[in-house]
Parts: sequence; C-alpha cells; structure tokens
Amino acid sequence: MCGRFVLFTSGQDLIDEIGRLPGASPLATPDGTPPARYNIAPTQQVPLIRFADAAPGAQLDAARWGLLPTWKKDDSGPPLFNARSETVADKPSFRSAFASRRGLMVLDGYYEWKREGAAKQPYYVALSEGLLYAAALWDTGLDCLSTTMLTTAAPETTEWLHHRLPLFLAPDEVEQWVHGSPEDALALVAPSRVAPDLVARPAAPEVGNVRNDYPELMSAN
Repeated sequence: MCGRFVLFTSGQDLIDEIGRLPGASPLATPDGTPPARYNIAPTQQVPLIRFADAAPGAQLDAARWGLLPTWKKDDSGPPLFNARSETVADKPSFRSAFASRRGLMVLDGYYEWKREGAAKQPYYVALSEGLLYAAALWDTGLDCLSTTMLTTAAPETTEWLHHRLPLFLAPDEVEQWVHGSPEDALALVAPSRVAPDLVARPAAPEVGNVRNDYPELMSAN
C-alpha cells in the first residue's frame, strides 16, 4: 500500500516532466503547480493528471487524496486512498470511476514501513532518477475532485519491504491506462515494470508524524 508520499519536483520542472508523457502536452495547470512536499498524507490535496478524451493534452489539478464516489453523502469513514487493482473493476466504491475516470498521480517517491524487531522502520522508495506515475482513479462526489491510487502485488525485488506497492506505469503504458477500455486497463494490472528499478533507503522516524514536512525525512542520516 502507499499512505505517504513525496513530491518535491515543482514549477516549470514539473510541467516539463509531465509534458513528456505520451498525450500529455499541452498541459493545463488551472490550479498552478504544488509546492515541494515531503510527507503527503491521505485527505490532503495532491496533484492529479487527467487526460483529454478527444484531443492531445492533459490537465494538472489539485484533488483530495481519498476517493469520494458520487453516491457518498458525507466524507465519513476511512479515506479511500488506495484501491486494490485486482478488484477495482467490481468493487462498488471504485467500479464507476474505473470504467471512465482514470488518471495519474505523480510523485518523486513514497514511504513504506517495515517491522524490524519491536519497532517499525520507515523507508523512502524512489527511482534513482525521474518521477513516478501511479495509476489513479478520480471522482467528484460531494462536489469535490478526489482521487485514489491503485496498488498491486509487489514483485520479488520489493516484496521484502511490503507485499503491495502502487501500480506504477511506464510512459508507454499511460495511453492504454487513460484512454483504453476497462479491459485494456485491466491488462496492466500486474507487478509494475517500473518496480525493479526502485531503490529503498531508511527514512527518518519523524515521518510518522504528518505535521513534519521537510527534506531530511527522506533519509535516516
């Protein structure tokens, strides 16, 4: 699963990076670009990439991390910040969004916790270079743009840390995810091709407190 992540790439650098994705240029940014963040948690605002249906181009919007389906009458209950890829097409909370409202969440890296003895050690997980693009769903329940991140089974390379991880997409998989049929999208539900390139390093224990938000959280040293 993924319950905390990092996005420090911002401004024009973020626009340029997203614009390199197939079908993402031109990129509209009606909310601007987010500031650098080092400890993003569920229910907070996150950047969501949505793609135009009939023409090239995408839009970067601020969205609540925790899906609010249109049938929700309030925001009570646990936030739906992760969705299991294997059941997303059938689960009532996600099936409508999966059918027609697929996008991407963008991150520099994320945190995962592993029990080591009596304590849980946080790790920061990222590529050695470049952004990560996680398969996402979006909805507009309660008149609020919201999103959730899909997860899938971890490959052997990351299973030591956790048995699940976000469904990260390679650039050449993006159009199939956002524009393909539900069957096309489900074909991408497998251990991520990107996952073997992920690198994990111990993170600072202070990341456990959502009020802490600074670069030093990404390293235990």
